[in-house]
Amino acid sequence: MPTPDWKARITRAEELISDSPAAAQLLRFYRHVAEFQRTVYEQVSKQAQADPQRPLRGQLNLDLLVPFFPELLDLAEGNGPAQLAESAGTLRAAGENKWRELLMDHTAGLEPGGGTEEFFARACVEPYAEHLASQIATRHLQSAGTCPVCTGKPVMAVLRPEGEGARRSLVCSFCLTEWDFRRLLCPACGEGNERNLPVYTAEGMPHVRVEGCDTCHHYLLSVDVSRNGLAVPLVDEIAAAPLDLWAGEKGYQKIATNLLGF
Repeated sequence: MPTPDWKARITRAEELISDSPAAAQLLRFYRHVAEFQRTVYEQVSKQAQADPQRPLRGQLNLDLLVPFFPELLDLAEGNGPAQLAESAGTLRAAGENKWRELLMDHTAGLEPGGGTEEFFARACVEPYAEHLASQIATRHLQSAGTCPVCTGKPVMAVLRPEGEGARRSLVCSFCLTEWDFRRLLCPACGEGNERNLPVYTAEGMPHVRVEGCDTCHHYLLSVDVSRNGLAVPLVDEIAAAPLDLWAGEKGYQKIATNLLGF
């Protein structure tokens, strides 16, 4: 798994701000978050190396992340949506014990209890987990719907050029590992009948689509890099937030939300 190209993520967010007005506010905020995550990544990569023989989640030293919390709270209060800014103020008052609790719960894979607090843990942990995952060889599991490195749920799908068509992969919501996955298979329930796996697209972003399952009523957004070579999947998926809202209105539930809660 290659190291992340932070410049590409940030530049793509800046490009999509004007191209995707419905998601412009989210993208402006994400640009700041990506800058913060780049700093975390650069710092932890100097202090932590992965052990391929140990589970990834057990290798996360949360003591490395707690010091970043004040900066993230400042970022949310100064640039985030009102609800997130309010949550940042509450967390600042709660202090380090609460921050550590959030980090521990997220690392353990506990389901968030609602609200916006999950964002803060995820924004800190994600670049650290991505750094460790980049050093662990990924097994190509064609039918496993969870990450082969950390067992996280997929946050999105990616279609990449291969031969005359495109191969599908999934991206982990915890460590951002990307692994190959069958084109016609629901990651949530294993449904493989094409008639039960509808695909929906919108005119504004034809390279991003909703991949649904009418058996379990889950979905993922898929970014087709073979149709738009300029796409940066993590960023384009965030820019497609209106598709998430549409899918929710149609009764689908996302397998795992993205960093910004969509």
